[in-house]
Amino acid sequence: MSADQPVRPLFGEVIREARKKRGWSQEELGQAAGLSRPTIARVEADSDVTTATIGKIARALGLTLELTDRG
Repeated sequence: MSADQPVRPLFGEVIREARKKRGWSQEELGQAAGLSRPTIARVEADSDVTTATIGKIARALGLTLELTDRG
């Protein structure tokens, strides 16, 4: 990464902040997304998760996903 590129937060940080902004616990987000609380914890810890899981969480939080080419 070059010095002129902004530092982007990690995916898990974005999810955690969006969840907290809504006043939700990990359990509540899990219920809204149809996932378990441990799965939410893994996402927030930036562990490997499936794209299906990412999509469910994004929908539950009202977030959009953006793919960018960093090349």
